Formats: sequence, structure tokens, C-alpha cells
Amino acid sequence: MANKVYLGTGRRKSSVARVRLVPGSGQKLVNGRPLDEYFAREVLSLTANRPLVVTEMDGKIDVIALVDGGGISGQAGAVALGIARALKEYDVALKAQLDKESLLTRDPRMKERKKYGQPGARKRFQFSKR
Repeated sequence: MANKVYLGTGRRKSSVARVRLVPGSGQKLVNGRPLDEYFAREVLSLTANRPLVVTEMDGKIDVIALVDGGGISGQAGAVALGIARALKEYDVALKAQLDKESLLTRDPRMKERKKYGQPGARKRFQFSKR
């Protein structure tokens, strides 16, 4: 039987990541580029890689992620959630570890909409008494 593929979808802000996990050597690709190259800032690559580190699966699984939308920070969070969900599919026993670190929880924070009569979501035009 061929290597089984485990899928996970992650979302964060307006980013969506489709993640595939394949048992292998530990190669990590995001949009066809190595994870550390795609997420150039170290904090972002650590964020995206966290589910693998927590479950100690870092060198045992290949990660292929396709990310779309949003900015680089939202994409890192989306990849992390996608990896966590795919790991849960890979082995249900890992769910407890991932849950304990809150890696299976989708971050609900979104950009607040701009309101009419003001320049932004919270900002007001300058008040003039006279």
C-alpha cells in the first residue's frame, strides 16, 4: 500500500492553508518553498512548526502546505492549525497534546469593519468645538 496522505485545513484572519502530511523524512514545503524560507521571520517559522515540535513528529513527517490570502502572520497561524488538524487525523492519541497547547483551537479574531461617518473601525474624525 502507498503512503497514506493526511489532510488538514487551517484558517487565521483571512488566510486559508490546505495541509497534506505524508510519512517521510521531515521535509516542509509551503507554496513550493521550504518553510523556513517562506516564513523568513524566525517567530513565524516557529509558530507554523509548533504542532510538530509539541508532538515530537518533527523529523518523521513531510508537510506540503498551500496557503492563500491574508498576510504572512495570518498564513503562519493557518499553517499551524492545518498541521495540527492533520496530525489529529494521523494519530488520534496526539489530540490530547495538541489540545493542551491550544493548537486545535481556531483563533476567532478578525479585522473589525469600518463604520460609516468615521475614517476607520474605531478612529473618529477630529472634533472641532468652533
